[in-house]
Amino acid sequence: MALDSTIAGTWYPGTEKGIRALAEKWEAAASHDSATADGVPNVLVLPHAGWAYSGEAAWTAVRAVRGGKFRRVVVLAPSHRAWIENRLVAPESEAVSTPLGEIRIDRDWLDRLALVAPVARNDRVHAAEHSAQIEYPLLQVALGNGFTIVPLVVGSFGQDQMGMCVRALSRLIDAETLLVLSSDFTHYGEDFSYTPYGSGGGEDVRRQVAATDAEAFSFAAKGDADSFAAFVKRTGATICGHVPIELALRAFPYGTALVRQRYATSGDASGDYTRFVCYLAATGYAKWQGNGAAVLSANDRAYLLRVARTSLERAVREGSRRGEEPDAGSAPKATLSKMGAFVTLNDKATGALRGCIGEILPMRPLVEAVAARAVDAALRDPRFSPVTERELGELRVEVSALTPPKRVASWRDIVLGRDGMTLEKDGRFAVFLPQVAPEQGWDLPTTLAYLSQKAGLPADAWREGAKFETFQAEVFHE
Repeated sequence: MALDSTIAGTWYPGTEKGIRALAEKWEAAASHDSATADGVPNVLVLPHAGWAYSGEAAWTAVRAVRGGKFRRVVVLAPSHRAWIENRLVAPESEAVSTPLGEIRIDRDWLDRLALVAPVARNDRVHAAEHSAQIEYPLLQVALGNGFTIVPLVVGSFGQDQMGMCVRALSRLIDAETLLVLSSDFTHYGEDFSYTPYGSGGGEDVRRQVAATDAEAFSFAAKGDADSFAAFVKRTGATICGHVPIELALRAFPYGTALVRQRYATSGDASGDYTRFVCYLAATGYAKWQGNGAAVLSANDRAYLLRVARTSLERAVREGSRRGEEPDAGSAPKATLSKMGAFVTLNDKATGALRGCIGEILPMRPLVEAVAARAVDAALRDPRFSPVTERELGELRVEVSALTPPKRVASWRDIVLGRDGMTLEKDGRFAVFLPQVAPEQGWDLPTTLAYLSQKAGLPADAWREGAKFETFQAEVFHE
């Protein structure tokens, strides 16, 4: 079953002929090549107003992906009509439909995403939301109908959930994926409750708004998620897709840059700048490190949590400081891969840390690492007294399965939310899991200051002479 377009014939033409005629008109007017130095872009920032207002601007970026060999397109789009908190919302249907035909939803990729990020499925949200739908026919014109799609509507995120989604996207997006970020920029006027430059309109207002949007985009262009988010918060900038943009910036590999292709406003034709919306189109190329596949299935994760729980409870009850020996013969195949692992214990009621110990290097099968480190987290974390039998029912077990660590040239290569990190200096060493900074609400300098102190070094020791490694983690809990 396909989810039919609810905006065809209103927000864009309702026939294939009309759609292609507009695209040909825009192409004839295009005067520059929007490809990146790396070739075909794999990241697009696109406006999402009706095509009469933003279609030509959007096409200046979309035209650059023609000829791209993309297996799927992931669309991150803001919610305008449904309250969505701490989750990504995908359609329930098997496909979406436009006058150019159906686009099959990549259910397999979406199912893997749901293993490692909070995903809900709701056709009503997507039927009512234009910000994802408006991009589908543009992509069909550029890429044909040979790709699948994963449309994800987002609202607001807490730091922890944002971090989960960042880690999931950075792991699952691969070289065959085109990422589309749907966002209009400044919405100006009294009915948008945004008139910092007065309500009288005029070219001067347009220039000041354009400067504001340029400043906001300058942070996005260089992949600076913290500065982009801080700018939006500080100025109250009415960039409706700021959450999808921030999410992508945090997931981008180091060195990803965005290049603006077109900037326009809904008031440009009439010259009325008392109320107008701004449209920015951009392209970029990200060297995604993901392999497109989550490591652990839902059954794998459930098995590892059972092993961790059984192992630590046996050790605590028997006082043996040895946990359950996992049976390799009955363990799921994925859990026998050599991986590093951390086991974290938190108080169910308060969320307070009660123990956390692990191993970074892939030295033994994951299931063995989890069994051993569960016992260590309960009985050998030097920051806490050993867990007692009375506490067992009060604890939540969390497992982090780690990718192998990789040396990075500088602390500037670390992406908060996506990366776990190690610091080494003067014979001292410390590690933070990827979820630590988002859970605490720290920026990167603050995170590194605490990491330095954890290593027994001054808070500013990270600034010079320190060596860093990064890793990613698949994090799941009871």
